[in-house]
Amino acid sequence: MNWSGGKDSSLCLHKILQDERYSVDSLLTSVNAAHDRISMHGVRRELLNEQARSIGLPLHTIELPEQPGMQEYEQAMMQQVTALKAAGYTNAVFGDIFLEDLKIYREQKLATADIRCVFPLWKIPTQHLMNEFLALGFKAIIVCVNEKFLDRSFCGRLINDSFVRDLPPGVDVCGENGEYHSFVFDGPIFNYPIPYTKGEIVYRHYGAPQTSDNSCNPMDQPSTYGFYFCDLLKP
Repeated sequence: MNWSGGKDSSLCLHKILQDERYSVDSLLTSVNAAHDRISMHGVRRELLNEQARSIGLPLHTIELPEQPGMQEYEQAMMQQVTALKAAGYTNAVFGDIFLEDLKIYREQKLATADIRCVFPLWKIPTQHLMNEFLALGFKAIIVCVNEKFLDRSFCGRLINDSFVRDLPPGVDVCGENGEYHSFVFDGPIFNYPIPYTKGEIVYRHYGAPQTSDNSCNPMDQPSTYGFYFCDLLKP
């Protein structure tokens, strides 16, 4: 299970655990090794580890530098995928919903390691997914927002009916276009809630990643972009 710690991967894991065709035996997360935080989400490694303990699955990580290029990312990713393949893994589960280019990218890359991609949330309407997420009793907090879509006030909010109502027009309710990222701290996949306290909200500005030939890749954002992060602390 490709695990980000957020809303979509949590609902995805819940769904795949109900599917008798599969046995989910581990989580895989990309981590910014320089800061010990989940890539893009900015959540501290210690909270990621606590999620894995509460879920009850082993955690594997792809250790990445501060701002990896696509070549560095793909090399680190394939190194871990190759090791998992050698250990007997046959499928990689993703929480993608409707980004066709990203789905194709994942399938093409993992096919080289003879790994099949599984997308339990694929093409399900995002409003339906959000309704299901809340109805199942999942609880999540917004840890990152893209300033292109949402302002600072959304960072650090809980995902609930009020949050959904306040989303501006054009923003996907599940944040599938990168509008926001979340940290799930309770729900049916957890054996116990993940304790945390809210820290400061910080702003970071980045240049978009590029491939070695400077062309766009399926995961690119605009050439420069800024994010607000809500730091979460383990009590």
